[in-house]
Amino acid sequence: MTIEILPTGAALGAEVRGFDISKPLSGGDATALKEAWADHIVLLFRGQNLTDDDLIRFSRHFGPLDIAPASATDYAGAQEKSRPEIWIISNVVENGKPIGALGDKEAEWHTDMSYVAEPPMASVLYSLEIPDRGGDTSFANMYKAYETLPAELRRATEGRLANHDSSTTSVGELRAGAGAVLNVRQAPGAKHPMVRTHPVTGGKALYLGRRLNAYVEGLELEESERLLDALWAHCAKPEFAWTHQWRVGDLLIWDNRCAIHRRDAFDGRQRRVMHRTQIKGDTPR
Repeated sequence: MTIEILPTGAALGAEVRGFDISKPLSGGDATALKEAWADHIVLLFRGQNLTDDDLIRFSRHFGPLDIAPASATDYAGAQEKSRPEIWIISNVVENGKPIGALGDKEAEWHTDMSYVAEPPMASVLYSLEIPDRGGDTSFANMYKAYETLPAELRRATEGRLANHDSSTTSVGELRAGAGAVLNVRQAPGAKHPMVRTHPVTGGKALYLGRRLNAYVEGLELEESERLLDALWAHCAKPEFAWTHQWRVGDLLIWDNRCAIHRRDAFDGRQRRVMHRTQIKGDTPR
């Protein structure tokens, strides 16, 4: 098939046209998509009509998939046991229970599951139902954020590890079994380099996870807070970002190794249902 790649014109992101994800992917097409993904960090496919099998098959072209944790597969019995690779992201409540995760609140800037030792290298999100307004997803290019760091901030990140807290979700809710963090130096999670090298492109990117309960190892608490505040203020600049307004049938794949993302809040009276897969990653270096 003929594939057309249309960059968004922002710091990252491109739309892929002329591509039906429900059909098997040839080796040549898979290579072309991976090259475009490496160049643009986020790829958008509009107008798709996918089953979960289609979503899983497409996602596997980029690597082995993570299995959704029990907390993501036990919502109201909605998760099919035969599809453990699918996360449901939704605000819908059925029989008094949510059918998916993350509700309708704003999700802060974050990198998916950076609080584990081997975070997913990519996430794939497919829209089944969307609200009339809100729920947009924004992405920021962490290559560019690192490249444009003031010299003082760049020196401050060199060789440093940061702890990525695992106690809360990106919408600020405590995870099942987690307790409130009273001292960020003792927060649960994983420690990763603040600057990581992409294993495919060789580019260097800031890798900060999330701001909430983060801590820079080896620094006094006040110094860690000042550094993280300065870094996040830099990362959140509009020149690094692109915002996607969802339509039903949209699919996005993004690279967690060199991008952060966030979600706008939306009216909880309207339904939003998304299916997500995650592609296994390795230890950030």
